[in-house]
Amino acid sequence: MVSECPSCATLCVCVCQCTHLVSHNIWTIPWLFCVLVVVSPVVPMPASPSRLGADSMNLQAEASSLKKGETLLDTVFNLNAMKPDCLVMRHAASGAAHYVARHLDIPVVNAGDGTHEHPSQGLLDALTIRDRLGTIKNLNVTILGDILHSRVARSNIHLLGKFGCKFTLCGPAMWVPHELEKIAPGTPIRCVYRIEEALDGADVIIMLRVQTERLDDPPLSANDYVLLYQLNAERLRRASPKAIVLHPGPMNRGIEITPEVADGPQSCVLEQVTNGVAVRMAILYLLISGATETDAHPALEVKSKGSANASD
Repeated sequence: MVSECPSCATLCVCVCQCTHLVSHNIWTIPWLFCVLVVVSPVVPMPASPSRLGADSMNLQAEASSLKKGETLLDTVFNLNAMKPDCLVMRHAASGAAHYVARHLDIPVVNAGDGTHEHPSQGLLDALTIRDRLGTIKNLNVTILGDILHSRVARSNIHLLGKFGCKFTLCGPAMWVPHELEKIAPGTPIRCVYRIEEALDGADVIIMLRVQTERLDDPPLSANDYVLLYQLNAERLRRASPKAIVLHPGPMNRGIEITPEVADGPQSCVLEQVTNGVAVRMAILYLLISGATETDAHPALEVKSKGSANASD
């Protein structure tokens, strides 16, 4: 996301261009065929392929041959035989996207794999932070909630940790094991269990929902969670005066976050949604087209030609 890294600089340029396309409601590149393979109830990245003009096909496990006993590899081999330009994959098993990518010769985008990582969420969060604070370097980042089961937390730690950010992880003890302090060697990470301590001096606060679908018996009642870990306006005042609040969604209003914080001036939730479309457009465009940092986005070229014709 910054110029120190050539690949990140390329993505940054493309994201800026794609942000322009989103804000101007431009559709483009009608030559892409993108297959979204989803082994989860939620379809990942639904808007980004269509904004690029891609033909996409969504495959959800409940309605596929996976339900009938077909292996994951057989499913993706059949999809690959349709000659797509890219495969976007969300899977309940950690490492599934990497496993599939080793067997295909087309780009495979990890749209979330189990409790492992969610790379595009990490990128869009970094873009949102940079937009609001002007930098993603050397920030104090607090992550609150069910961190043990969170792929979003891991992706943010790996990405922002490369830019000198320090992390405080906070939540119920069973969801914030001390082993998490070692998941990114060289990145300062501490685990605490009092929200007041976690918020002191925070520049960025990333809220996580309680992932009840991953739990058989929630260790805390909703009332206890609200009492001990809910982010409200009074607690938010412990953070830096310019601190921002992020949430990957969906939000459980009234549980991990109050409406006054979710809708307040420090909240970046809707900006994350907007940036998510642009970031994922950029990922698809860069992977499929092989564009470089100096290449202009085709839509911008079309727009400039249209302006020139209009002036003629």
